[in-house]
Amino acid sequence: MNIILLGPPGAGKGTQARRLVDERGMIQLSTGDMLRDARNSGTEMGNRVAGIMDRGELVTDEIVIGLIEEKLEGDTGGGLIFDGFPRTLAQADALEALLSRKGTGLDVVIEMRVDDETLVARIIARSTCAACGEVYNDLTRPVPDDGRCAKCGGMQFTRRADDNEESLKTRLLAYYKQTSPLIGYYHCKEKLRVVDGLGEIADVAASISEAMSKTP
Repeated sequence: MNIILLGPPGAGKGTQARRLVDERGMIQLSTGDMLRDARNSGTEMGNRVAGIMDRGELVTDEIVIGLIEEKLEGDTGGGLIFDGFPRTLAQADALEALLSRKGTGLDVVIEMRVDDETLVARIIARSTCAACGEVYNDLTRPVPDDGRCAKCGGMQFTRRADDNEESLKTRLLAYYKQTSPLIGYYHCKEKLRVVDGLGEIADVAASISEAMSKTP
C-alpha cells in the first residue's frame, strides 16, 4: 500500500510514519532524509544535490522525483509512505506520472487535520533526543524524571531554532498557500481521508490504520 501523510509542520507526520515502518514494514520517503542521504552517497545524483545545496539553491522537483524513482528500484517492502512530498499540485502530478510508469499508484492520502493555535502551543513545547531523535513534549510527553531518553538512554535534548511562535506561523502560512490545494486535488480523486492530528499518538495511529483499511 502506498500512502501520503499530508499535514502542516508539527502535525506528527514523521511520528506516525515511523510507527507504520515499525508495524507494517513500510518504507518512509521523507524529502529531507532523501536529500541528506543523496548528498552523502557519492553518486552522480548525490553530487548534483550536494552542489545545489552548497550553493544555497532549491532542489528542483525533477531531482526529487529522480530520488524517489531510485527508491522505487529497490525493495518497497510493505508499501511507501510519502512524508513531506508532494507539496504542490505540480509535484502531485509528477508523482502520479512516476508511479504510473512503475505500474503502481497511490492508495490513500491521509490529511492529519489540526487546530493551528493548539499546534503552535504543542510545537513550542517539544524537544528531541540529540542521540536518537526521539521526540518529547513538555505538555504531553515530558522527558522522563531521570533525565534520560526512554528509547536510548541519552541525556542531551535539543529544541529546533525555528520552533517558536513567529517562525511557526510563517511555516503554517507557507503550508496553506502551497500545499493545502492538494486537499481538494486528492478529494476529487477520491483518495482523501481525514484524521484528527492532535489526538494522542496511539489514537491518531488507530485512526490512520482505520483510514487505510477503508481503501477500495
